[in-house]
Amino acid sequence: MRWITAALVSAAIASAALIAPFHLAQADAQQPIKFPEKVAAEGFQELLADVGPAYVAGQPSEAALEKLKAEGVTKVISLRTPQEMDNRRMVPFDEAAKAKSLGMTYVNIPLGLGGPESPYTPEQVDAFAAALGTADGKVLLHCTVGWRASHMWAAYLVRHRGYTLEDAIANARAMNFGYPMPVLDLVGAKITVPSQRRD
Repeated sequence: MRWITAALVSAAIASAALIAPFHLAQADAQQPIKFPEKVAAEGFQELLADVGPAYVAGQPSEAALEKLKAEGVTKVISLRTPQEMDNRRMVPFDEAAKAKSLGMTYVNIPLGLGGPESPYTPEQVDAFAAALGTADGKVLLHCTVGWRASHMWAAYLVRHRGYTLEDAIANARAMNFGYPMPVLDLVGAKITVPSQRRD
């Protein structure tokens, strides 16, 4: 399976190079990107990484949101679905209400499981870029454990910062990047899956 995965990545990199970069928003261009630096993740599920204009993270606790607010985070962007966020066993508080009470803007760009019913699309990346570009401070981008958020960040680097897919994936791997690879759908890479036939 590893050679198939490697072939998919190589094909996607070649395909992504043909995608027009990319909607460089002026606000984005003024915020320097840094290679992900993992920081103490107390109050976050698995991951908290500083990438410059944003933190990429797993699910925050209420205390974690309060701490980030004090550190200058002004906007929370959640990639979790409404079904996840409304499940009080998974998220034991109303995150949107908590963010609002702290004076933080709350944005939900739900990324589900992919597939026909909830596909990953470049428009989701563009929505994230727009939300990031209008922030008046640092942003928190999160999902459950940082997997979807890592893929979203990689796709953003390709579509809006002119990164190659290979370099964007290297950034995401420093966080919680893994397989399968929704980043390919998020950047709009059109690839052909190698045959698995063994003649």
